[in-house]
Amino acid sequence: MVEVLVIALVAVLCAGALYTASAARVIRQYERGVVLRLGRLRDDVRLPGLTLVVPGLDRLRKVNMQIVTMPVPAQDGITRDNVTVRVDAVIYFKVVDPTSAVIAVEDYRFAVSQMAQTSLRSIIGKSDLDDLLSNREKLNQGLEVMIDSPAVSWGVQIDRVEIKDVSLPETMKRSMARQAEADRERRARVINADAELQASKKLAQAAGEMSAQPAALQLRLLQTVVAVAAEKNSTLVLPFPVELLRFLERAQQPAAETGHGEPDAPPAPAVPADLLGSAAPPAPPTPSTAPAPARNTPSVPSSSSDADGTTDPAVPSSSEQPFAHH
Repeated sequence: MVEVLVIALVAVLCAGALYTASAARVIRQYERGVVLRLGRLRDDVRLPGLTLVVPGLDRLRKVNMQIVTMPVPAQDGITRDNVTVRVDAVIYFKVVDPTSAVIAVEDYRFAVSQMAQTSLRSIIGKSDLDDLLSNREKLNQGLEVMIDSPAVSWGVQIDRVEIKDVSLPETMKRSMARQAEADRERRARVINADAELQASKKLAQAAGEMSAQPAALQLRLLQTVVAVAAEKNSTLVLPFPVELLRFLERAQQPAAETGHGEPDAPPAPAVPADLLGSAAPPAPPTPSTAPAPARNTPSVPSSSSDADGTTDPAVPSSSEQPFAHH
């Protein structure tokens, strides 16, 4: 009889151990448990630790309460200024109501992912390209509001949404690079023009100071010559004083005003001495007494008498005198 009691006691203990083992559940610190008994929700939410359920009747669903990091796939869209872009993002969320996360939605992770994708495409169409590139904080807040509105009923709280990357077409990248280069060149030209304006003002002040002291201009001239010669150049440039040129110009103006007469005629060409010989050149005949020489008749030399009756050698007439033409 005692043996039967011992066997029965051992059997009960074993059954109790098996029941406890099958009914015991361990819930981690970052989890919460939702129990469904015969398909009906139990009101109490199981806290972390060891909990028991009815085997065969109860079904325990564990819900992770940690913040979930979910990447949003890249979405292609057209911005408000008709630029095709490709944008991807990342979303951070957590479950705040495990009962709603189990009952209100079939798979809250998939639902949040799809809502994030549609919201991202919607925010791309409502924004300009400049906003996507420079004003991301505002877009992140807009995405968070758009995703958090339906997620509240799912027991999910959106912690934050961040746009990771904005991919542009290659043509748009080249256009933006040219625009940035043109803007930098414009700013460089403005800076150079401003520098030239300031330098011109300083040079005007320096010219005013040097005009009061002429020796300062000469010293500056010598400094320039020294600076040019210090570079070991083979050519040395010496500046010519501008004051001397002005003096010469003022000196030429009176001479130009007084000299209005006609220029003298050029002198007659000289006769070579070897052609004339030792005879003296005769006086030019007057037009009334000069004989007209014949074209084919040889000329006869004439003689002249002195007072003592001597006769001079014949002297050729003016028509027979040769002239040298150059």
